[in-house]
Amino acid sequence: MEAPASTTLVVVGDEATSAIHALEGFANVRAATFDAASDDEVARWSAAAAAPYVVHDRDPLGHVAAAWVEFFDDQSTYGVLELEIDRAVEAAERHGIAVPDYYVVIHPETLPVTWKHWWLGVLASESPTRVIPWPDADASLAGLLRHLPTGRAWPDVESWLPTVAGAVPDRIGLGG
Repeated sequence: MEAPASTTLVVVGDEATSAIHALEGFANVRAATFDAASDDEVARWSAAAAAPYVVHDRDPLGHVAAAWVEFFDDQSTYGVLELEIDRAVEAAERHGIAVPDYYVVIHPETLPVTWKHWWLGVLASESPTRVIPWPDADASLAGLLRHLPTGRAWPDVESWLPTVAGAVPDRIGLGG
């Protein structure tokens, strides 16, 4: 799948749907929520978007995120986490998924602790300006689109995703 020419944002959090729907009236934004769509369907939709901004709620690393959180919450096994990482790396290598330009995490303070560590620790440690905590779903994301931070792009998924299995909550970013 060819990389889209649009700037892509994935919005996560309990109020993601309403925040995304608030953008639907803007001519320069293509916004949608995906409940049952496959990663391939979302990738095709994103690549075909003819708008400067593409905003949706489908995290291409969602299975890895859930496996990581469940592993550290003692609800799953290390083998499941490794399997989800391998699947995501394979999908990235064949261009079946692409990490969005930005993740917008709505109300991160209300997330369960391990999820906070995933969004604001594991992901943010790979590209700090590409994970944006957004304190208020009622504050339109349109304002954010006008002032997105710049910074280095995400490194290739294959270079960093295999290491997240060793990223321990409360230790991310501390080194050694």
